[in-house]
Amino acid sequence: MDLGLTNRVAVVTGGSEGIGKAAAASMANEGANVAILARTQSKLDAAAEEIRATARGEVIAISCDASSRESVDAAFAEIIAKWGRVDIVVNNAGQGGPGGIADLTDEKLSGDFQLKVFGAVYCSQAALPHMQKARWGRIINVTTPGGKAAPGGTLPTSMSRAAGIAMTKAMSKELASDGILVNTVCIGTIKSGQHEKRWEAAHASDSSITLDDWYEKIGQPLPMGRPGEAHEAGDLICFLASEKASYITGTAVNMDGGSAPVV
Repeated sequence: MDLGLTNRVAVVTGGSEGIGKAAAASMANEGANVAILARTQSKLDAAAEEIRATARGEVIAISCDASSRESVDAAFAEIIAKWGRVDIVVNNAGQGGPGGIADLTDEKLSGDFQLKVFGAVYCSQAALPHMQKARWGRIINVTTPGGKAAPGGTLPTSMSRAAGIAMTKAMSKELASDGILVNTVCIGTIKSGQHEKRWEAAHASDSSITLDDWYEKIGQPLPMGRPGEAHEAGDLICFLASEKASYITGTAVNMDGGSAPVV
């Protein structure tokens, strides 16, 4: 199936690993030119090299702090200088920050919102004039099912993800007449760097626990009995970015193996 992404220009934040890297790879395989953004240049360079091995489009790696408007504007200026346009933005920067209300500090709350919500705003605003000029665009915000139905002990992430879902719906209403479609993918338990860090902590206490053991354990409570693969999330994001998703906007798609208590 041709998804119609050849020569489209995509920007993926948090693109050096996990879901961001998988989404970038999926779009590059479809012929899109992709800029991956994250803070650490060495990780970005390694990810870009890996993606290029199978890509039909070009791939560039730009160090960028998505929580900083100045950093975002500089990165987008570099992308525009190279390709002259931005068609797709995947706002993926950030990871889970579990905790309870008693432990929620100003620093944790403001930091979470600055990266996940403000960062998505900065990137969307940087791309918007180019999408409006072309009368074509795709913005995909990566959130979680916890933004719809928050379990206990998920602050501040469930708060910022709820804001991301609300922002998605509002943007979709505002931008549809410009040909810009805005959706969010609500990510559940997916194999990623943050889960590997948790395994490393468990492995340090008990060296017999392998990474496969860890993923098997966290997958057992899920309806499908396993965690998702990063490429499964990446392929969904790629589809929503494509011509084949031309009548889908304002949606919040659960990508969680059936674990969310809400649709």
